Amino acid sequence: MQLFVGLGNPGAKYARNRHNIGFMAVDRIAGDHGFAPWRAKFQGQVSEGRLGSAKVVLLKPETFMNNSGQSVGEAMRFYKLTPGDVTVFHDEIDLAPGKLRVKEGGGHAGHNGLRSLHAHLGDAYRRVRMGVGHPGHKDAVPGYVLRDFPKADEDWLDDLLRGVSDGAAALAEGDAGRFQNAVALRLNPPRSSTTKAEAKVAETKAEVPEPSPAQDAKSPFQRLVDRFR
Repeated sequence: MQLFVGLGNPGAKYARNRHNIGFMAVDRIAGDHGFAPWRAKFQGQVSEGRLGSAKVVLLKPETFMNNSGQSVGEAMRFYKLTPGDVTVFHDEIDLAPGKLRVKEGGGHAGHNGLRSLHAHLGDAYRRVRMGVGHPGHKDAVPGYVLRDFPKADEDWLDDLLRGVSDGAAALAEGDAGRFQNAVALRLNPPRSSTTKAEAKVAETKAEVPEPSPAQDAKSPFQRLVDRFR
């Protein structure tokens, strides 16, 4: 069993904040993959389902970001899981908007949600770091992450969340590379060569001269004679 945790703050006023991109990610997975309705448990909201062959529990802690570890620790103890069974989706100011990286272990880099998880779980869990960009100065970070995504970010944000959902089964199976490829395909789809090929065919056809009316009136034998004159 895998535990996928989305980090965020509960309540409508926080729903579209940059800090809540983790909630958005697990919501998209739940909706796209037919998970059970959300229900209150472990000081949060949980939804159960399958991703490929793996049974997965999705968790959105409602303890507020700074105490996320309380909720996650409770869920881990109930399901008898280890930190290696836990994947955490969270906002990452040190990555450009729309960038995504998977990381195993390491420090919390000042992220309050991860700081709480470290205190309750240690650092041996997996993180999906979803870039939201940096405001430019560390003093501006709290206000920046607690503001909503602007309309200009909606396209890449939707593509990123769709990519996370596309690759969720690969992530549950431990294939971080395939997961990241699924996200990359949403954000940077390959350009189709069909249009170029059709344009080339049309160009080639345009280069073939149309027969003149006089030529068209000649018999096949006359046209053959003309070729040898």
